[in-house]
This record gives sequence, structure tokens and C-alpha cells, in this order.
Amino acid sequence: MTVVIAPRRVPQHDGDWGADGGYDGSYDGDGHDGRSHGSALVSAVESALRQTIRPEAVIVTDDGSADPETIGRETTDAINELSRRGETDIRIIRRTDANVAAALNAGIAAATTPYVLVLDGHDLLRPDFLASTLPLLRDDDTAVAASGWMSCFGLMDGELRPAGGALADFLAYDHCPGTCLIRWDDWLRCGGYDDGMESSETNASSGRFEGWEFHLRLLEHGGPHAHVAVAERPLIDHEVLPGESYASYARSRTAALKHIVERHRESYAENAGRVVADLDALAGERLHLWENAVQTHPELRQHSMLTRECLEHPGYGDGGVEAAARINRARCSVPYYAADMSSGNVL
Repeated sequence: MTVVIAPRRVPQHDGDWGADGGYDGSYDGDGHDGRSHGSALVSAVESALRQTIRPEAVIVTDDGSADPETIGRETTDAINELSRRGETDIRIIRRTDANVAAALNAGIAAATTPYVLVLDGHDLLRPDFLASTLPLLRDDDTAVAASGWMSCFGLMDGELRPAGGALADFLAYDHCPGTCLIRWDDWLRCGGYDDGMESSETNASSGRFEGWEFHLRLLEHGGPHAHVAVAERPLIDHEVLPGESYASYARSRTAALKHIVERHRESYAENAGRVVADLDALAGERLHLWENAVQTHPELRQHSMLTRECLEHPGYGDGGVEAAARINRARCSVPYYAADMSSGNVL
């Protein structure tokens, strides 16, 4: 068993979070609890070494990040000290100007074990991660990856519960954490991670979308019954970091989806109806969450420019009119004042 760890590149926020009462841009780029990227990487290595099934090797890949402290001297010394203290071989592979996908491919290529655990540099493994996921691959030839639920810390508390599934389940959005266990042979067969995703348009260099595209590759090359197995309990502690605004993220995701569709055109063509239905269901769910939030916090009708705009000019044909009607029927305790959109003031 080899653990391959790559630092997570955090996308820079673009300064427009505060426009609607959200994040004000004061975050300094480190973890919510003050962890630097370097210290997070050391903690990830330590979590790999605490596994009840001890890995034979840990490979840390330097992706050529612009942050010199990610795998700087202090981080390198700390990792080397862990290697001296234990029985697991720990290596650092350094690259220049490599993106996350290329760094992961280099680390996996250097592995000499049949199973590889890909570990996000800001994730922490629960001690039973390998003991829980290894049987899912070892005992089922149709499983191409295995992972578990994620318990969040940092800028968000809560639990993420990806469901895994077959190829059709993954076409609308990813259903597996980036931290997952795979077979080395499957990585080689599918061509590895797509290092061509990095571009200013998709902003994929932050490491948000390479995993999704890679999971599709695994599933396409795994045969008709291929699936991703996810244990239904938290096996990963996942640090939630700030990035750019939602609008910027949405643009990045849209561009990444276009790239992914182009790379997997046949799969999307064969499952077009399912993809459209899944995306529509997701949009409907998000609309319902917004509707519920406005009914629960009616002050949003006054203080949120976006909410006022949606209520005064709801979408037609997408459920927006119906949502606005239900909100207006809810008899919110705070009166609604129409906005003077020309001046930006509330009348």
C-alpha cells in the first residue's frame, strides 16, 4: 500500500464576497484554525502513518506551487523526521510548475504497490480508513475506487456524504472524495489524471475538478459493472477552505464541465436524459433551500439585493415564479419593501 499526497492549491477569492453580505475577504490563505499549507501537509502524512493497516510507503509530491512554504525547508525537515522515526518509507518528489494532476500522476507512477491511496494535502485520514476501504476493492473486482464520508472542519462544520455509484451517477457531478483508494493497474489503464485540465478558464489547478474527471476515466475503463464504493461513515476529516466568490466558482465549474463533457462525449451522449434530469433535480433542490431560507429569515427580503431581485423578477419556466409566490404567501413577519433598483436604496 502506498499513500500519495499532493498539496491542495487554494483558489484566490476575487473580492466580491461582501456584495451580498457574505465573506469579506479577510481570510489570510491558511486553514481556519491557523494551519499553514505546510503544517497541513505534515498532518496529512501523520494521519497516513496512524493507519491500523500501515502503508508500505508515503510519497509527497511537490506540484511546483507558488507558495514556497507548502514544501519548504521547515515542512521538509518535519517530514524527514517522521521518516526517521518510523518504519514507513517517506519520499518527496519535487517538480517545477506542475499542476495537481501532473503531481499526482508522478507520485502514483513512483508507487510499487498494487493499491494506492490518493490523499488530499488538507485532508486527515481516520485511523481505520484503509481497514474500511481496502476490502471494498480487494473483494470486488468491479469496484474501481473506494472512500468514505467526510467530517468537515475549518470554515464549515458538518458531514459530507457522497454516495459513490456507477458511471451514470458521476456525469452530473462527482460522487467520490478526492481522497480515495485505487488500484495502480486501474490508474495506468485509464491514463491517469488529466493534466490538461489546468487553465485560466477552468481554474482546475486548484485541484477541485481533476478528481471528478479521473473518477469518470476509472469508471469508463472498468467495464459495464464498474462502480465507486463509499463506506457510509466518516473516514476523512476534510478541511474546508475559502476560495473565490460563488459567481467565480460557478464560472469555473461550468468551464470544467464543458471540458469534461468534451473528454467524455460518448458517455454523456449515451446518458443525456439522465444527466439533464440529475442537473434539474439539483437546481430544484437549491431553489427550495433558498426559498426555505427566505421564509425562515424574512429580513433577507430587505437586506439581500439578490433576493429582492429574484422576488421582483423571478425566473420563468424554471420554478422561480412558483418559489416567489410561495414566499409571498408565507406571511413573513418582516414587511417587504420594494427596492429602488436605480439607486440601490430600499424604499
